[in-house]
Amino acid sequence: MRILLTNDDGIEAAGLAALADVAAELSDDVWTVAPAEEQSGTGHSLTLTAPIRLRQLGPRRFAVRGTPTDAVMMAIGHVMKDAPPDLILSGVNRGPNMAEDVTYSGTVSAAMEGCLAGIRAVALSQAMADYTVGREDFGPARQFGAGIVRRLLAVDWPAGVLMNVNFPARVTADPPVVVAAQGFRDYGNIRIDARVDPRGFPYYWFGYGREMADPARETDLHAVRNGAIAVTPLHLDLTHTATLAALRGVLA
Repeated sequence: MRILLTNDDGIEAAGLAALADVAAELSDDVWTVAPAEEQSGTGHSLTLTAPIRLRQLGPRRFAVRGTPTDAVMMAIGHVMKDAPPDLILSGVNRGPNMAEDVTYSGTVSAAMEGCLAGIRAVALSQAMADYTVGREDFGPARQFGAGIVRRLLAVDWPAGVLMNVNFPARVTADPPVVVAAQGFRDYGNIRIDARVDPRGFPYYWFGYGREMADPARETDLHAVRNGAIAVTPLHLDLTHTATLAALRGVLA
């Protein structure tokens, strides 16, 4: 099985090294094509107004000056065009990608791009007990990632479906695996931190507002908060089918 690894935290991210360990348990034919720099929050964006730079860092290891979507496109359309991957693994993201975060996430979007190309794709993310750079512990993803992917590959997926896996920061010896719906976090108003640079000009940082104290059960949010591994199948058809009939009755 030929596997492509990518992410949105960048080619040097600790989570990508963790993903390489996971992939090594599944195959000895593993390729990495990932963004040269962090691309968190870029979503499913595609670079159209600048050239894409590709740099080979080692055997089957490439850095792309662009977004996660650019990286997957370069992998499928150029680097691996003569023998495309059978599976795309994206991550392991530094922090979970749940609820509405999936629409912002470059990690999930890289898996989406693989899905659009007809390749099975899994996005993997993990909550952190400590987000300090250099102290991130990807132990849960390393320990249980390969087993989860093997179990997912044993299932037939419909076309246009990708898998979104989220690991908690800490796990028990045998953590539950919950097949969970996508939740809704409802941050409320986003926090905007206003500052002034040394030259006197204002600048701003975006931050998250408060999360809900008790997320709905049977969602990815509830599962990970309670120490479970959450698996959520996502699909690319954003049509709200329940509204189709009502709109056709009014507009058709």
